[in-house]
Amino acid sequence: MNSGLLLDDCFKEHLTGAGHAERPARLDAVREALDGAGLPARMTSVPIIETADRDVLRIHEPAYIERIVRACDAGVPYIDTPDSAICPRSYEIARLAAGSVLEAVDGVVDGRWKNAFCAVRPPGHHAERDRSMGFCLLNNVAIAAERLIQQHGVEKVMILDWDVHHGNGTQHSFEDRADILYVSLHGHPSSVYPGTGYENETGSGPGRGFTLNLPMEPGAGDDAYHRAFDEKLIPAAESFAPDFVLLSAGFDAHRRDPLAPIELENESYEWMTRWVLSLARNHCAGRVVSLLEGGYDLQALGECVALHVGLLCDAAE
Repeated sequence: MNSGLLLDDCFKEHLTGAGHAERPARLDAVREALDGAGLPARMTSVPIIETADRDVLRIHEPAYIERIVRACDAGVPYIDTPDSAICPRSYEIARLAAGSVLEAVDGVVDGRWKNAFCAVRPPGHHAERDRSMGFCLLNNVAIAAERLIQQHGVEKVMILDWDVHHGNGTQHSFEDRADILYVSLHGHPSSVYPGTGYENETGSGPGRGFTLNLPMEPGAGDDAYHRAFDEKLIPAAESFAPDFVLLSAGFDAHRRDPLAPIELENESYEWMTRWVLSLARNHCAGRVVSLLEGGYDLQALGECVALHVGLLCDAAE
């Protein structure tokens, strides 16, 4: 058994315009780094499949989906916010991204792959039930979590989001649920987009205590992340004992990234990945699917993804 790899040039056809941070060149950087490390030869390609309406509508309102379709058909430059740039094919590409992520999830569940890495765009974790935010159209990781629970009967899913920006859409999708533990490490909401993810946001009703936000002050680095893991994240994850781990893998907390004031190094993503794999090995037979979110310095993105994916491959062999 080996790792699944979702990386296809079709995702470059979501065009965001000159000067946009979330650009097709991000996937070129990922591909170049993975090829340079010889990693695709150790992996199996995940097929490109469009998601079904039922999977999208478990997370998003029909009226929102209709607005995206109309906006793309009309050729408008963005939807809901200027950050969320679109082109005529953007919704089609977003559906391919979400559907292919579901194929990766299905493949890990049924044993085709031990784990998987999904280099898709547009990213997803800011997408709310009824609107786009922060470069995101469909919430890929939320759609994947519902697939695991609704179709595969997985009882407990952990979503770990280490993108430097809080995954507001993912949190809001599940904050009243006890079957999904959402954990986010991100730049402090007082200084970093989207302004959500304070520590006191812990869930509601039956989901109270199943949202864990770990905001980081400007300038935070490896030591602060280690403390957050040791003091809060690890105890919460071990207590939850997930049956499957989904990872919103943004690499924009890197010190070279232009969009946030956090100072992680390449090695930070290495030890965080090792911990995720250890958790999954101990609780859920190593079942992890990692989804690309942010990461906008192309050199740092490529280097960190190669480290991350290399460890996924090692764990699968």
